[in-house]
Amino acid sequence: MRLLGAEVRPALSGSRTLKDAINEAMRDWVATVEDSHYCLGSVMGPHPYPWMVREFHRVIGLEAYSQCQDILGSNPDVVTACVGGGSNALGIFSGFVETDAELVGVEPAGGAAVARGIPGVVHGSLSYLLQDEWGQVLEAESISAGLDYPGIGPEHAHLAETGRARYEKVSDKEVVEAFQLLSRTEGIIPALEPAHALAWMSRNANISLVKLFYLTSRRGDKDATQMMEVLG
Repeated sequence: MRLLGAEVRPALSGSRTLKDAINEAMRDWVATVEDSHYCLGSVMGPHPYPWMVREFHRVIGLEAYSQCQDILGSNPDVVTACVGGGSNALGIFSGFVETDAELVGVEPAGGAAVARGIPGVVHGSLSYLLQDEWGQVLEAESISAGLDYPGIGPEHAHLAETGRARYEKVSDKEVVEAFQLLSRTEGIIPALEPAHALAWMSRNANISLVKLFYLTSRRGDKDATQMMEVLG
């Protein structure tokens, strides 16, 4: 980002995770609205941001759908992806939401806004949210910084409520094992975010023989130092 001319400012408040980075960006935006514009990187926040980001990611889902028709001759039985705020999952789901494919989003067990959250407002959108009895936002915990978010995109909440998609959770331990599994068997080093969906796949590998589409994203080398510390 610096190479392309951006000024990068770290979030130094709160838990210094994704939630806090969004807080700081919004604070700066409302203070400098006359000469700045805010762009959110996930399907969260006030309208039209969830819709905009979904549409940007939707091209991945449409391309995946087309390739499945060419290669498989049909739809996959299951489409799965990791979910923090949920941008890449919503992008891939968009290509299959009108098919009979089962949609499975996989959250970190230390977050799991769908499983553990209740309706609430954060960063301008109403969705499932980790919060206490007084409505104070709770911290999400995950081995993956990209999934360290206490809520979920509002369209994911809609998919969950209508039953069109289901949301599972996996532990950090399962994620580390999945990270190692894909690296050793396929020579593909996944980022810790998509390793969550891989962990769910690994857990359910013996259920039945199905055509499963798994979305991997980002590069595992960004997590190499962290994994060296975890694995010793």
